[in-house]
Amino acid sequence: MVVEVLMRHAVIMAGGAGTRLWPLSRKTRPKQLLKLFDGASLLQLARRRLVGLFPPECIWVITSAAYLDQVAEQLPDLPPAQLIGEPIGRDTANAVGLAAHLVARRERDATMAVFTADHIIGPQERFSAAVLAGLEAAERSAESLITFGVKPRTPHTGYGYLHRGELVAPSTFRVAEFKEKPDAETARRYVRSGEYYWNSGMFVWRVAAILAELEHLLPVNYGALERLAADWDRLAGTPAALAVFERLQRISIDYGVMERARSVLLVELDCDWKDLGSWLSVASTRTPDAAGNVAIAPRALIVDGANNIVVSESGHLVVALGVDDLVVVHSPDATLICRRDQVERVKDLAAERQARFGDEYE
Repeated sequence: MVVEVLMRHAVIMAGGAGTRLWPLSRKTRPKQLLKLFDGASLLQLARRRLVGLFPPECIWVITSAAYLDQVAEQLPDLPPAQLIGEPIGRDTANAVGLAAHLVARRERDATMAVFTADHIIGPQERFSAAVLAGLEAAERSAESLITFGVKPRTPHTGYGYLHRGELVAPSTFRVAEFKEKPDAETARRYVRSGEYYWNSGMFVWRVAAILAELEHLLPVNYGALERLAADWDRLAGTPAALAVFERLQRISIDYGVMERARSVLLVELDCDWKDLGSWLSVASTRTPDAAGNVAIAPRALIVDGANNIVVSESGHLVVALGVDDLVVVHSPDATLICRRDQVERVKDLAAERQARFGDEYE
């Protein structure tokens, strides 16, 4: 069979706020822009993973309009016209929809891959092989939407799962069912079966295929985004664009499209994949010292302590003396100190901070 050769575009979704990584992650500087990974940010790592797969002129980033200057500074090789600023967040279905319409303006008969900017993924060669397999699957099956399923290492209860169906090509299956975050026993059963994958939130499809599904399943949002994209050069950053986004139904691409689409395929992503949603997960990207301590800081000193996490971006010296099992995160205007077993509660602090201090530390 002859496979049509199409132009291939990549879209990096980088609009999340990352409230669980406070106090470094803020409304004006979210987690994907923090340079905590050997001087690089998660956004920069996501861009590096695409080297050799997509040329710069075919890589787009969709983010909050408030972050555009920071994104441009971190990714100077990408043309400014390919940095898309959403006026306000309306979840991933609308981010994908706007990006797809803008790619279609240039090349409607193209393949489009969608990647996240809040994960650590490796090794590179396995990631690249899976992406190429996904691109080829999308180009073979013109009406299908392709999702990447991460081969699970543990029975994680914080991820959604994909149940694979029949094999249609090497490492490519039909998706039998989407599963929400399971309880511990269900997650163990999923992993033992070998038939379930973590839902990565990354996709590939022909532009025409995703636009057809958006028009079919979310027709009101589709129409509004189509009209906005047609005049994007003039409307980007204006009150008119904001007015369009304010009227959009807020919905994720999984709920809005993937779970109801007519044909969904799964490409296996056999990689180490970390969703960096908490300080514990960030610390898991580093090798701890003999006492289990992790220091992600230019200057940190941990003495007579075990299993601590110390984080700082600045040269401010952070010292932990005689303490165990703490998370200490320093920023220029706020410091977080909590026990490791309480770190998931960081996201719940927002309401109390608002009540006490307004937006000062958001």
